[in-house]
Amino acid sequence: MTTIESAPEMLAVQGEPLAAAPDEAPAVGNPALIGVPTFLVGSVALALVLTGYVPAAATGASIPIILAATGIGQLVAATWAANLAQNAVAAIFGIFSGFWFSYAALVLGLTNNWFGITPEDAVGTQKLFLLSWLAMIVLLTVASLRLPLAFTLLFILIDLALLFVFLGTANASETQTHIGGYLVFSFALVGAYLFVDAMNAATGGSNLPLGRPLVR
Repeated sequence: MTTIESAPEMLAVQGEPLAAAPDEAPAVGNPALIGVPTFLVGSVALALVLTGYVPAAATGASIPIILAATGIGQLVAATWAANLAQNAVAAIFGIFSGFWFSYAALVLGLTNNWFGITPEDAVGTQKLFLLSWLAMIVLLTVASLRLPLAFTLLFILIDLALLFVFLGTANASETQTHIGGYLVFSFALVGAYLFVDAMNAATGGSNLPLGRPLVR
């Protein structure tokens, strides 16, 4: 998720330098230029749903964006990163591709009774989804502490958002769900900073400061 062409030293943070054949330039590219903005638009749509911008019954309002833009965008970015041998970047975008696609499947499945889940079990199903992904993103947070601090902050805010949405779902608390939505807005802001950094470098500028990794 860092800009390769203008900051190759950042690859050392990931521990995965690009290999090049003799007399050949290394492959270049920055999957963040697709992965981050598609992540952002889905996050903003989800945050608007969670904070009550649309009625509670319209839980599927964000699905067109999340399914057709965010999920596909994360998958494209993961594939691009894998082709560049940026394995850590591919893992991050691949994980979030799974999150967004499964969120779309959850909402569509519950609203259209695809999975035979009764209304009485719908809350438990949502709790299972949120708790499973909270565990996964916490693990990602710990595993990525060698990345620049901005990424760690992004993942921590995602952890907190998932936690509060889980609590709001478990306790039928609109307040806790709204807090989760505002936390989604907060990590979207961090993502916006990362996108500006990537775009700035891709257009000939310098990288923005992303902070020192917590673990070296």
